[in-house]
Amino acid sequence: MLLATTVLAATLTACTPASAPTPTPTPTGFASEEEAFAAAEATYRAYVDALNQVDLSDPATFEPVYALTTGEANATERKGLSDYHANGLSVSGETEITLLQGSAWKPETDQVLLDTCIDVSRIDVVDSNGISQVSPDRPDVQTLRVTLTGSSGDDLKIEAIDSRDGGPDC
Repeated sequence: MLLATTVLAATLTACTPASAPTPTPTPTGFASEEEAFAAAEATYRAYVDALNQVDLSDPATFEPVYALTTGEANATERKGLSDYHANGLSVSGETEITLLQGSAWKPETDQVLLDTCIDVSRIDVVDSNGISQVSPDRPDVQTLRVTLTGSSGDDLKIEAIDSRDGGPDC
């Protein structure tokens, strides 16, 4: 859809008088930093929603998570969710995004970086005996940097999720 919009915009630009400034899409397909951040935010929110819908007893529920990730993040999700399933674990609760903001847009590498804070205090992972597998040292709020990559908002995917120092306070 975004690609079609970009192509249409390029076609219409040829008919626009020279005095009318027109945003020039970058190689990523985003015409501005704001557009790149909005697409990244939408992808990350969809990812958190997909994680919140995971049922560890049903691997079919993992697919929406996999569809929103690539590279390192995809490999990590595949291993983690498969291991949880194989070990008969179950998850309850939901992750809540408490802060999400753009950090950097790198059109030359097709990357968008987001800083986020997520509240995981309501998430519990238990074994078949009902014993929590969550470390008692796990912080309730996690500060993360999310790296997304792709050529347009339609296929922007999460490439990495790392803890961060600095950036906005949670």
